[in-house]
Amino acid sequence: MTNEPHATGPVPIDDRYGPGALLTPANMITVLRLVLTPALLVMIVKEPTSWAAVGFWTVLAFSDGIDGHLARKHGTTRSGAFLDPLADKVLVLGALFALVAAGRFWIVPVLLIAVREVAISVYRTQLGRQGLAVPARFSGKVKTVVQEMAVGFALLPLTGDYHLLATATLWIAVAITWTSGAQYLLDGRGAATTLGHRSARA
Repeated sequence: MTNEPHATGPVPIDDRYGPGALLTPANMITVLRLVLTPALLVMIVKEPTSWAAVGFWTVLAFSDGIDGHLARKHGTTRSGAFLDPLADKVLVLGALFALVAAGRFWIVPVLLIAVREVAISVYRTQLGRQGLAVPARFSGKVKTVVQEMAVGFALLPLTGDYHLLATATLWIAVAITWTSGAQYLLDGRGAATTLGHRSARA
């Protein structure tokens, strides 16, 4: 009799997905979120304040937490690291611009959020090409939640007809979005400086 594990048997799910894997449970949810987002945007433009729209929005927004949980459980992948933030930005920015088209939001705060998101995405790509990875701050998660709350308040029938709450939340999201962006820029500059010092000593 031996204490060694059996050679045969089911393979743990964590062992089936490596960093280069594409068809992972987390990625499937992320792609589904991307595919369903256009349908939500059409719904928002046609009828921005409705239980159907807010319900659809809630499902898609909360699915981000589900694929994040699955990614932590099964292991992160390079494809997931690209697809997940892309799906988040398409969903949130798409909903914000759809609400502008529906006359619920002023375009200026939405443009301010969009410019920050695109700029930081480009900056993050540049850092990645240099081999630098800057961890996300808690403020980055907060700004996403507040952005989603602004959309939710605009869609919810109980609050959608009272523009003040959704508009105030949107401007709060603008402030947090730009603050977290500035923090990311400072963190990235610090990481680049550290790398430069290490290279100089090498």
